[in-house]
Amino acid sequence: MISPGHLYYITSRPILQVNGGEVVKNPNHFGTVTKLSGNRRKPYIVKEGLSGRQKPIGYAATREEGLMMLANYNNDPWDIETEKITFQELYELWLEKRAVKLGDANRVSLKAAYIHCSKLNKLRYRQIRSYQMQECIDSCGRGYSTQGAIKNLFGHLDRFAMELDIISKCYSDLLTSEPIPETSKKIFTDEEVSRLWENQNFPWADSILFFLYTGFRISEMIELQVSAVDFDMGTMQGGTKTAAGKNRIVPIHSKIQHIVRKRARQSKSGYLFEYNGKKLKQTHYRALWAEIMEMLEMQHTPHECRHTFRSRLDSAGANKVCIDRIMGHKSRGTGERVYTHKNIEELKLNIELITN
Repeated sequence: MISPGHLYYITSRPILQVNGGEVVKNPNHFGTVTKLSGNRRKPYIVKEGLSGRQKPIGYAATREEGLMMLANYNNDPWDIETEKITFQELYELWLEKRAVKLGDANRVSLKAAYIHCSKLNKLRYRQIRSYQMQECIDSCGRGYSTQGAIKNLFGHLDRFAMELDIISKCYSDLLTSEPIPETSKKIFTDEEVSRLWENQNFPWADSILFFLYTGFRISEMIELQVSAVDFDMGTMQGGTKTAAGKNRIVPIHSKIQHIVRKRARQSKSGYLFEYNGKKLKQTHYRALWAEIMEMLEMQHTPHECRHTFRSRLDSAGANKVCIDRIMGHKSRGTGERVYTHKNIEELKLNIELITN
């Protein structure tokens, strides 16, 4: 119980001072205790100050009880009302405390998915059941990607709610979404590769040949800098997405040496592949890709170059471990990724097995 004229400490620091029964001063963002009108059992409303919105956190019978409630809340602001927290409130707390640990693309996807769940905003989270979650998925009017993101969001929120003892069962485990459609990846035929070589001087055709002899992803090609190319060693260092793929060594195939040298020589931005002296954007490159495909009468995606690269190495009898190292795949045989002169030479020998 707080007594007049005393200084109190929470977690070893003063938080308020009471003099003659009147509150002298609370720290900034401490919160407020306000008496409501009427005859109430708990007439004092307690509002937090951390969020800047003064959200009510409870009611108290006395001012002193309200101040202690504020002190406890500020000492542990996660002390939420598990019975009353709504879907929207839990989402906002998850966004602040957990979503920040996710990758940018994943976080953007989940935030977009939340828009399709607005009908649940005012419902107490512990009362939401799987059929209500499923309805958000079924009524979103979008394809498998958005449906999967909504399902993923409910999974994140359920696990967070379990962590906070709001629920005891993850209803999101019962959800279903439209399956990812099966796609048939088409590899480039030998005739198509020959056609590309015949038209290598067509604008940006060299980028397709670069893909076909490196196995790089489109994002990896765009991020590759001239400084990452070692012409003395005959290698490039780049890669993104996975731990096994980041900053991996990829030999420069002899057939594309002149392409890489020309691009490096002409670069003004520092990136191997650039547009008008500036870093290339993926959306712009895809538009350029579409033009080349139309001109050469082909129907492929950039990622199919990667599938073609792997297929050609497999067909040539390349070592499986070397293929995984070059492509940035993790496999049993790759072990710890340490590059020595010997294993770089092995990578070169294997990539040169592609002869056409």
